[in-house]
Amino acid sequence: MITAGQMRAARALLGIDQKTLAEMAGISVPTIQRMESSKGNVRGVVDTLAKVVDALDRAGIELIGDQAPSIATGRGVRLKEPETRPARDSGQGEE
Repeated sequence: MITAGQMRAARALLGIDQKTLAEMAGISVPTIQRMESSKGNVRGVVDTLAKVVDALDRAGIELIGDQAPSIATGRGVRLKEPETRPARDSGQGEE
């Protein structure tokens, strides 16, 4: 589903720390730390993994699986195309 390296790379692309990712996913910081210290695929409760993947997706991260179309091979992460990234609230209300 997701590797520890993908989690760390996704956080780096977003410029966020473990605490911020934990808040975005609604899980604890120690859980993020355990996930990121895994070797290879992250192991854990499926619901918890899904929360992290969903939080990264909402933040504009695309996870690249082994079989995903890409120029290179292997897993990775990238920012979604601008038109598929979620709109950020500009803080200005609509009139």
